[in-house]
Amino acid sequence: MERERAKVAKEELQEKDTRFLAVYVEAQNSVMIMLSEREDKLGTLAIAVPKPKDLMGSVTSSVLLGDKNVITARMFAEFVAAKKGKIAMVSVYLEKVGEMQAQAFFMHLIEKIIKGESQKEPTAI
Repeated sequence: MERERAKVAKEELQEKDTRFLAVYVEAQNSVMIMLSEREDKLGTLAIAVPKPKDLMGSVTSSVLLGDKNVITARMFAEFVAAKKGKIAMVSVYLEKVGEMQAQAFFMHLIEKIIKGESQKEPTAI
């Protein structure tokens, strides 16, 4: 029996004159989210691994690439890993908007995508 392919979704939010974008890819064991301002770009990349269900403790995370927006990238990677129970990689790219200001917009995008309300990309069979 053939397994289902990765789910891909895109979401965006317009706030005043700035577009906040999210690209979401969910595979069987992992989730990758690119969060960016203005256009889709790879930014600071963090990875988080959920704890096995039988162990106590919290999600662990690390930054793989970049040195800007580290707090936001790790925070969202840990959030997604805990929420989905899968390895999570989150990239954050910001140009003009401050990290603290962007967090609320990015959280809104992530929650919307995880709930499955976003525009899904077709996958070839």
